[in-house]
Amino acid sequence: MMKTRQQQPCLKKVKQPGKVVDLRERVPFTQEVEIFDRNNLKKPEPPVAGAFKERTTGGTSFKKFYERGDFPIALEHDTKGNKIAWKVEIEKLDYHHYLPLFFDGLCETSHPYEFFARQGVHDMLEHGGSKILPVIPQLIIPIKNALNTRNHKVLCTTLKVLQHLVVSADMVGEALVPYYRQILPVMNIFINKNLNSGDGIDYSQQKRENVGDLIHETLEAFERCGGEDAFINIKYMVPTYESCMLN
Repeated sequence: MMKTRQQQPCLKKVKQPGKVVDLRERVPFTQEVEIFDRNNLKKPEPPVAGAFKERTTGGTSFKKFYERGDFPIALEHDTKGNKIAWKVEIEKLDYHHYLPLFFDGLCETSHPYEFFARQGVHDMLEHGGSKILPVIPQLIIPIKNALNTRNHKVLCTTLKVLQHLVVSADMVGEALVPYYRQILPVMNIFINKNLNSGDGIDYSQQKRENVGDLIHETLEAFERCGGEDAFINIKYMVPTYESCMLN
């Protein structure tokens, strides 16, 4: 009489990095879930070491042009402090030429270059009107370079400029949306970073020099002025950002 061979149970193995788990070992389900989570679910990563470290920049084109005397500007003192004395009407400037150069100067930290670049940008945005929108593509690299310095003073100046830029003319906010991938990464790094603690925070807030607060203000300005696609694109680059319009 032929012996019937007892059918062996189907053995199922689960591959995991570096080893194979044989389910005959009767691994508890809760342990399997824990193993799966550990191997497959990435935990939020902290900022890369050195992410907050300042980056040095080479000489700016703005500085070279200023030292050659190519800008129609001079320093003027009055009872309110320093201001730019423009030698021509700002509205008549070639914005394609001058506005990117002044934005390039936002990387500067020493006087008088820092003052002329910062104040020059604000003056041109104040009087630019319809001349600003066509120049937006030329401003992205200077903006990105300024933010990438990670310098506290430069960051604060650039964030305030961006807030002014989006309200300087019609459609500017929407024109910036395609460039979020270039200008928002540094904001994502610094959004939760405060300059000081205790009373120092209050002082920095009074002076509008708290980087984290300025980033929140800037992103809210981007959302308000960027049209219907602004929020989803901001959220993609800065996951912790919450809408100021949907809530």
